[in-house]
Amino acid sequence: MHNKIKHYLDGWNLVQRYTELPPLFYREQLTTSAPEPKMVLFNHKLAQSMGLNASTLEQQPALFSGNILPPNAKPIAQAYAGHQFGYLSVLGDGRAVLLGEQVTPDGQHVDVQLKGAGQTPFSRRGDGLAALGPMLREYIISEAMYHLRIPTTRSLAVVLSGKDVMRERRQLGAVLTRIAASHVRVGTFEFASSQGMFSDLKALADYCIEKYFPALNDGDYLGFLREVAQRQAVLIAKWQLVGFVHGVMNTDNVSIVGETIDYGPCAFLDVYNPSAVFSGIDTEGRYAYNNQPKIGAWNLARFAEALLPLLDNNIAAAQAEIDAYHVSYRTHWLTGMYSKLGIINPVDSDASLVNDLLNLMSQFKLDYTATMRALSEGRDVAELQHWQEHWQRRASQQPCGVDAALDIMKQNNPAVIARNNWVEHALSQAENGNLSSIKELLSALENPYERSEKLANITERVCNYKTSCGT
Repeated sequence: MHNKIKHYLDGWNLVQRYTELPPLFYREQLTTSAPEPKMVLFNHKLAQSMGLNASTLEQQPALFSGNILPPNAKPIAQAYAGHQFGYLSVLGDGRAVLLGEQVTPDGQHVDVQLKGAGQTPFSRRGDGLAALGPMLREYIISEAMYHLRIPTTRSLAVVLSGKDVMRERRQLGAVLTRIAASHVRVGTFEFASSQGMFSDLKALADYCIEKYFPALNDGDYLGFLREVAQRQAVLIAKWQLVGFVHGVMNTDNVSIVGETIDYGPCAFLDVYNPSAVFSGIDTEGRYAYNNQPKIGAWNLARFAEALLPLLDNNIAAAQAEIDAYHVSYRTHWLTGMYSKLGIINPVDSDASLVNDLLNLMSQFKLDYTATMRALSEGRDVAELQHWQEHWQRRASQQPCGVDAALDIMKQNNPAVIARNNWVEHALSQAENGNLSSIKELLSALENPYERSEKLANITERVCNYKTSCGT
């Protein structure tokens, strides 16, 4: 009775619906024991929104290490494939375990996953573990994205496992609790298609339509493709608008519900460089900043190919949805750029105003976020003098006037982002046991459109900045 009362007070309300799918898509999986779990970060506000008792759960690192499980948890590792840098591989959760779905107070279902909880049948030669640095990076960047109003998975907790892991060097081991609307990926459908089992592919599509796209009619697989494509158009446009570089847009990292997922070699632009690459292994620039919209279409084409058996092999209809993605992306991106420039009644010539600004920022190697924020605050930027005169004339032609345009700009140009130098400083401090820098950064990131005395004016750059996926 005591345990039942405790579980009720903790607020757990887990169900596991993924196991309703054919067994092709998952393996039952126990977590690996963590010798000395210790809480590092706990997301109180997220926990409360999920209906969890934050103050109680923060004191239970064993629960977020996998040593013990919440009530009704049925841990599984999901099976999927993925085009990694253009080449298809059979993958699966090599270091992650899905515990189930938390039913929130407002009736939503969110996945609860432990990342770094040990080997699974899909680990191949990996140890299934995770290092502290990459798990903290995911916590920081995913929270930054959330507060920038960009669809994203989120991080509930990071705990030290008490077991070191070997990567380029010996590092502290850690487990991340990731919360997502879904962990179904484009690669999940590629996996089903590659197995040649029509019934399993259909079961997966029907499951996703019913669960994530209930407005669609049963069996509307073309509508399903359309919805996934449109959500990707919105998501990637939002990435581009804030200068976010995902770094590894493999199809196994593309969520069908349009959330940013799998924060590995990701970063935000400092200098505006359309060809910016932050992944240490992306030597050809496949996932460079300016390539992200095109890669989005490429990934959707792989999704469409996987769905073709359900579309009566209607290639033309599938291609039409990919074409529509391009149009939608351009519309969302341009609308977002107009908002960043305070333009409320756009005309055709305004696209040139946008392009001229970006070309000048690239030419003079200006900081993307700092420059856009300076413009929104009406400050002069020496390199942009003539452009600002053009913008001033354009803004004055609007019914709302220049001051109102600047107000709109301040609402769409963040003053604070997860800058690379601040992220690296916070991570290095945390690995030495000092969490003050991470907490300070996270606090500032909660209000990205408000200036932070400590962070907003910091624009130092990490030269030749590269990151890794941390596996």
